[in-house]
Amino acid sequence: MSYVDNRDWPEYNAKLVRRGEFYLDLSCVKNWGRELREMNRRKRGAPYKYPKTFITFSSIIYTFLKMPYRQLEGFLGKISSYEPGLVVADYTTLHKRISKQELGIDIPENDAVVAVDSTGIKVTNRGDWMREKHGKQRRGWLKVHVAVDVESKRLLSIEITEEDTSDSEVLRPLLKDVNFEDALADGAYDTKDAFEFMKSKGVDCPGIKIRGNAIIGKGESARSTAVLEFKKMGYKGWKQMHQYGRRWAVEGFFSSIKRIFGETVRASSPEGMIAEIKRSFILYNILMSI
Repeated sequence: MSYVDNRDWPEYNAKLVRRGEFYLDLSCVKNWGRELREMNRRKRGAPYKYPKTFITFSSIIYTFLKMPYRQLEGFLGKISSYEPGLVVADYTTLHKRISKQELGIDIPENDAVVAVDSTGIKVTNRGDWMREKHGKQRRGWLKVHVAVDVESKRLLSIEITEEDTSDSEVLRPLLKDVNFEDALADGAYDTKDAFEFMKSKGVDCPGIKIRGNAIIGKGESARSTAVLEFKKMGYKGWKQMHQYGRRWAVEGFFSSIKRIFGETVRASSPEGMIAEIKRSFILYNILMSI
């Protein structure tokens, strides 16, 4: 059966144009004074000089255009010559504010169908060279675990761990604050604890792919119930019931992230690496909502 593209092309094209405008959205200038007054109300110590929306705007340029902080200062300085209300921060201030920036994820209240998976982000290219040249087992990856809404393709949750952390270990912290009616995941999440957690969230038989060698254990458990269902229906029937193909929403999300930002972080400290990855994923999520 051939694929039928049902997209509304005029609407889709308009959305892509709006995403282009995203990089130079100077709405932060309009409420500059009001936002600073609100931020500095009852603040102890030195007052803020730059509103959060300006830092977010600067973070977008730094992250999407991969611009170093000194160049970012020059870039903003040039823009300020056309937009007098824009006050330029020096590169040291930009570094401090962007690196400590807290960006949140808007989680919808309604139940969603989520796709869960993980991917690796390189810590440093030098790590690969060290392993190959000297046989050193230095960690060269951070593991990014995400939950994505299969309909909107938007990020709902993110956790970052070291490379040797199993996917199933992160399922609870990843989904604890997310409302969902089903979760689609590959066999890496086929563990007793994962199914017990799903049951506690009101999902008795989630779309977690059962491993081929799975057996129905003794006694009643959430996983035994899921294994029994899987074996009765067969893979094709189970896949159709859960519409398991929608799990590729999370693969598409990872693919888009890596096309835009690459697969290597620029930061050198562990805290900086984690902050950089989260910033990239959440800012991309904001772009997707436009």
